[in-house]
Amino acid sequence: MTTTTVDRRIVPIRRLFSHFRPALARRRLYEHRMLLLAGLVVLATSGCASNGMTRSGAAGPGNGPHRQTATAADDDDGWLQAGADGLALAQRKLRNALHSVYQTWAGTPYRYGGQSKHGVDCSSFVQQTMDRVESYELPRTTVQQARVGMSIPRSALQTGDLVFFKTGSLSHHVGIYLGDGRFMHASTSEGVTISRLDNVYWRNHYWQSRRLVADNGDTLQASRM
Repeated sequence: MTTTTVDRRIVPIRRLFSHFRPALARRRLYEHRMLLLAGLVVLATSGCASNGMTRSGAAGPGNGPHRQTATAADDDDGWLQAGADGLALAQRKLRNALHSVYQTWAGTPYRYGGQSKHGVDCSSFVQQTMDRVESYELPRTTVQQARVGMSIPRSALQTGDLVFFKTGSLSHHVGIYLGDGRFMHASTSEGVTISRLDNVYWRNHYWQSRRLVADNGDTLQASRM
């Protein structure tokens, strides 16, 4: 009787703690995005601050206006470098996380409608990967995923952006950009693999790229297409 009573109390407590897992994942995502945003803000503000700004001070040996201006420029360069380093660090962490997920899926065969290691299609692979790495809840189909986030030019691709292709009159394909012209995806011919954007086939069928944007580190914003 005592054992039964204790078990009934333990089960709700376990369920209570399970609700904290999504919140913690969203918190990690929010911190990651804030790091990227902070880097961009530093890059922007340092560029503005260095435009014609000098410090006032009495003229004298070693304390003239030329010395003051040089000091301000040095400070700006320091902030600029700090912002660039922060962005590079965030990109490396994301790239490593994506590669870790890829290693668990590499070689999985393609299967239309599939959602497991026995067979997976491109949109399910992207959906599950982004949920695991970024805690994003993407739509299930490629067409729906192509409406999420914001459109970006191919030349501005960053690690974690989604790349889309039109492989037929009514068929589409999606993958996740890894950097250096490569993306990971579930190929109909090779299964889960890494390919290059400059491959003749993918270059000719390229459609668009999208960057996933979260609102307060939580909810994905839909496109205004």
